[in-house]
Amino acid sequence: MPETEEPATQVAPATPWEYTLTIPHDLRAVTVCRRTLRLILTLHGLIALVDTAELLATELVGNAVRHTQGPVILRVSWKPGTLRIGAWDANPEPPEPPRELAKHLDLEEGRGLGLVRACADLWGWQPLSRNGSKGKYVWCELTTAA
Repeated sequence: MPETEEPATQVAPATPWEYTLTIPHDLRAVTVCRRTLRLILTLHGLIALVDTAELLATELVGNAVRHTQGPVILRVSWKPGTLRIGAWDANPEPPEPPRELAKHLDLEEGRGLGLVRACADLWGWQPLSRNGSKGKYVWCELTTAA
């Protein structure tokens, strides 16, 4: 009688890591970020976070590309139990406050930070200069069960 294999148990990485991707001001860069993020999370055994993380990264990077003129930097980091996704852009102005999703589901634009607020465990922003350029870093976190 053939033995059946047990499904592999997903084990989150125990050691911290960080990836940074600098992208040009180009709407196609959002797709590059999304696909790169999927590959990173899959290789690190964080498959359960992929769909939500892709949505969050798409919103953060898409907002940065849409509302600024310069390059955007995607940063993805893992500390055991927490995945942080952030986008830096060269506009130092704070992001607009997130809209209440339930009231704006019919809008084609303007829901980005509302989605981030709804799907992430934590989010925020901070002014952040990079290579002599003033800008901001908008980030969010997804946590996993311990």
